[in-house]
Amino acid sequence: MPIAMKGAGIFVLIAVLAVGGIAVSSVSLHHHYGTSKTNYCDFGDNFNCDIVNRSIYSTVLGVPDALIGILGYAALLALATFYRSKAEAPVMLLIGSVAGLAFALYLTYIEAFVLATWCILCLSSLALIFLITVLSSWLAVRMRRA
Repeated sequence: MPIAMKGAGIFVLIAVLAVGGIAVSSVSLHHHYGTSKTNYCDFGDNFNCDIVNRSIYSTVLGVPDALIGILGYAALLALATFYRSKAEAPVMLLIGSVAGLAFALYLTYIEAFVLATWCILCLSSLALIFLITVLSSWLAVRMRRA
């Protein structure tokens, strides 16, 4: 039986999590370009999304981190839906999710040790990419055993 059939529920769960990641990253991108102060994530000096989303660390070579997140989650969504029947889909999902998790952990490090401020959107994205990585790992291991 093809891996897509064996892990169909896992692929669907990854797709749902990727849609959640696109949504979170889209809200973050909207606030990145915002010019007015927002209150949805302002819980004092240590928990403020505006500080994080508008810092010098919120872009890579001029590209907003949130846009990178949208594109990354979209790629994971495509792999989990349109390309899931391909034999290499689980490995590609694992590679993509590990890259996304590494980037999210780097940004979390910046939040914790450089900015000393947390962003609820960033932490939500970290949780989503972590779950996608765990599920992708499970799929890749299952594929190797098949």
